[in-house]
Amino acid sequence: MTLIFHIAQAVAVAHSKLFLISPFVGRILDWNKKEYNKTYDNPADDPGVISVTEIFNYYAAHKAKTIIMGASFRNVDEIKQLAGCDKLTISPALLEKLHEGTGDVPLRLDREKAATLDIEEIGTSEEEFRYAMNSSKMATDLLSAGIRSFEDAGR
Repeated sequence: MTLIFHIAQAVAVAHSKLFLISPFVGRILDWNKKEYNKTYDNPADDPGVISVTEIFNYYAAHKAKTIIMGASFRNVDEIKQLAGCDKLTISPALLEKLHEGTGDVPLRLDREKAATLDIEEIGTSEEEFRYAMNSSKMATDLLSAGIRSFEDAGR
C-alpha cells in the first residue's frame, strides 16, 4: 500500500494483514515545509521521519506483521534517521552519497526495543479512521493529490 501519510492508514493496513506499506517521507517533509514556511535543520525533527518512526514503533508494540518500506527521501539524513526500518527504497543519487560518506550509521529503529513500548491501540472502525484522516490537513491534502496523480497517469 502506498500513499501512507497518517498512522491511521498504517494501522488499517496492518489490521487488513496486507504485506507492505510505503510511506513517502520526503512528501511529508515537503508539505510541512511549504505549509508552515519552516526548515527542519535537525534531521530528527523531520516530519516524514517522525511519521515513519511512529508507525514503526506502533507496529512493533502491537506485533503487526506488515513491512514498512520508507520511500521518497529528500536527503541522506532522512535515511540515516530511519536506519533499522524494515526496508528503504533509495534513489541512486542518495545511495552514492551514502557510499561516499564516512563513519557509522547507528541503528535508530529497533523492533525489540520498540516492542516493549506501551503504545495505545488505535481504533480501526470506519468512523475512527475517517475522523483521524479528516483531522489531518497534511494527510488529506497528500492523499488526495496522490490519488489524482495516479488517476492522471493512468489516462
